[in-house]
Amino acid sequence: MATFALLCILNTFQSIHTTIIRRRGSANVVTPLRRQYLKVKQKYPEAIVLFRLGDFYETFDEDARIASRELDIVLTGREMGKGQRVPMAGLPYHALDNYLGKLISRGYKVAICEQLTDPDASKGLVERDVIRVVTPGTVIEPGLLQGKVNNYLVGLVVDKGQAGIAHADITTGEFATTQLPADQALFQIERLKPSELLAPEGMDFAVPGELTVTRRDDLWFDLEEARELLLRHFGAATLEAFGCAHLPLAVRAAGAVLRYVADTQKAALGQVTRLSTYSAGDFMTLDGQTQRNLELFQNSRSGTLASSLLSVIDLTKTAMGGRLLRRWLGQPLLSREALERRLDAVQWFYENALARNQVASFLNGVADLERLVNRVKGGMALPREVVALRRALEVAPEVKSAMGGSEQGQDTGPVAWLNSELKPCEDIVFLIAQAIREEPASNLDEGGVIRDGFSEELDALRQSSRNARQFLADLERDERERTGIKSLKVGYNRVFGYYIEVSKPNLAQVPPHYIRKQTLVGAERFYTPELKEYESQVLNAEERIVELEAGLFRQVCQQIGAQAERLLATAHALAQVDVFGGLAEAAVRYRYVRPELADDGVLSITGGRHPVVERSLPEGSFVPNDTLLSNEEAQLIILTGPNMAGKSTYLRQVALIVLMAQTGSFVPAESAAVGMIDRIFTRIGAQEDLAAGQSTFMVEMVESANILHNATSRSLIILDEIGRGTSTYDGLSIARAVAEYIHNHPRLGAKTLFATHYHELVELAGYLPRVRNFNVAVTEEEGKVIFLRKVIPGGADRSYGIHVAQLAGLPRSVIRRAEEVLVELEGDSRARHAVPLR
Repeated sequence: MATFALLCILNTFQSIHTTIIRRRGSANVVTPLRRQYLKVKQKYPEAIVLFRLGDFYETFDEDARIASRELDIVLTGREMGKGQRVPMAGLPYHALDNYLGKLISRGYKVAICEQLTDPDASKGLVERDVIRVVTPGTVIEPGLLQGKVNNYLVGLVVDKGQAGIAHADITTGEFATTQLPADQALFQIERLKPSELLAPEGMDFAVPGELTVTRRDDLWFDLEEARELLLRHFGAATLEAFGCAHLPLAVRAAGAVLRYVADTQKAALGQVTRLSTYSAGDFMTLDGQTQRNLELFQNSRSGTLASSLLSVIDLTKTAMGGRLLRRWLGQPLLSREALERRLDAVQWFYENALARNQVASFLNGVADLERLVNRVKGGMALPREVVALRRALEVAPEVKSAMGGSEQGQDTGPVAWLNSELKPCEDIVFLIAQAIREEPASNLDEGGVIRDGFSEELDALRQSSRNARQFLADLERDERERTGIKSLKVGYNRVFGYYIEVSKPNLAQVPPHYIRKQTLVGAERFYTPELKEYESQVLNAEERIVELEAGLFRQVCQQIGAQAERLLATAHALAQVDVFGGLAEAAVRYRYVRPELADDGVLSITGGRHPVVERSLPEGSFVPNDTLLSNEEAQLIILTGPNMAGKSTYLRQVALIVLMAQTGSFVPAESAAVGMIDRIFTRIGAQEDLAAGQSTFMVEMVESANILHNATSRSLIILDEIGRGTSTYDGLSIARAVAEYIHNHPRLGAKTLFATHYHELVELAGYLPRVRNFNVAVTEEEGKVIFLRKVIPGGADRSYGIHVAQLAGLPRSVIRRAEEVLVELEGDSRARHAVPLR
């Protein structure tokens, strides 16, 4: 027995020894390049590693299979050791942005591994390492970004019923955080529409499935670690000045975001120079459902910006203005004072057409100053981008002058505060104008970036180079005269340098001091000591010029970057001017009026119009309608009428007018008085959520429940068809109960527009004092239904569904049979109605 045990032990040791030998052997058979790649990949297992090999970025193994599939490039293979053939797919280095954009847009993370030493000068393996990790939320390449859309990285922490949310756009330097109830967190995420969401691995919180979610160890979100990181980054002793010292979850989220930026885009850290803390309670909450139903940012059918509210009212001229308007539209204000300030500014531009047109002209074509400042500060800007930054800054004093601003800053009036924020930054403009040529080379390697007169050393080098070049230009003429060889040429190429070329028939005339350099089929190339000396002067001067220009350019960028805060303040002021001017222009073009803001709980609209629908119709053909909702009197409107009559358009236009007013925009109406709304709820249309296993009716009920649980007396509720997803009597019962609950519950009493096909609901007005009946008028002529699009008092007594079916093109026999069945059903219904609805 003991012998058997000893044999087992010996066999085990032998097996382990054999495994070790095999592993050592396996490690030895792979090439040094393969070992280098595997070491890099081990550090970045989540990312697709783009491994630089000469003029290509190569991918290997599973990364290669993904790249081949996603980028439609050829999957090949390569021997990287004895018996070690690995999958491989490569892309040209100069086409990186195009391929990178495709990978990032599909949610992949990409680690860019560059050659850190010169392949020509290196002995042995070229040193390589990852210089940055590109993720959807940390993209900085201009070609991969939408100009008028922020690219947000969002950090989320949820704990004990509370949530911390931080968001950063490293291309603009925006960095903000907040803490709020956990059930409100999703609304903030839907508003921000992040490209990437950062969350703890152990956090159990449902987020939209279409988001790119990056999970990190819970320690990443440790409070003390986050606090220390923020303090160290901002060079502060306390977070009090940032407004989040007593908001632990906000601090944790912000710290995690900052750490992630440092981990993936260390060079971009310097662009994060400020942290603001905001309260979600300062803004109207717009959940994703409401944003979609009202088509604020995209059309529900096409999923594009076209035919959305933003597409109509966004007349901004700059990318930064477009981003600001988008943020405002997603965060309507609850402060009447702040809104009046915005409306005052819009009205000033509305009334001052000359100034409005001048400002639009100045801003037209202005580069994205926010993103340019951050590219300069991060050391990523190209020479032409610095010139574009200067031109953008030069616009500030012109805009200020057009708005009546003075250099002394003693302005008065509705836009005085804007003028005070428009800092011309003359010192930066002067620096760039003195240092950078008006039309510089596209990159530093080409030279021709720094102006003459900016650096004495550079000027001397350029003069030396010009003199040498002039000698070389004259050399061909002089040598032809000296030798009598009329076909003699002086040329240059990168391999052999400068040379004198003589065709073979003239070789007998070559002077003895010519030194043979290269033999061609029909000619010989020579050089002289004098030519070699001037070649050295030219090449050394050019190399030194490029080196010196690069150093000077970096110094200029550092000086500009040191003033980033001031420059970004000017950029923000220009963005606001752009938004106000654009909103005023929209008001003039589309006949919008300034809304009155009140706190009396009344919503009164005269001649209201749908801002998007009216743009798609011939001028003047949209039928306007009035609205009066009041918490005290007409709190709930039951709106009846047939399909296609315009009920949904009417509902949406009321909500959009409220939203526009609380954004600071004029509104499409003859007049509008808006009692401040804290939240807009919408339940519109039939949709299902198959992924969650929810039918159309279930989705309808979930959305309705959300409204009934969260609306207040200051809310606006838009209901379009409640109870349509089930049987007629079930649906009618639910619709009636929902209406009664909104009217009667002491916490609710919200202003409500309730569109329904159940015209039986008009009976509610008989016993609920704040219910009013309205219908969308129709008329019949010669058996045809004509939609008048006018909302009038009273309830509809029929649905006209068969008429709509006829318009849709159903066969005539089907229509006739439907009419016969309708008569039968209506007769049966009257017979069964022994007990009236209550």
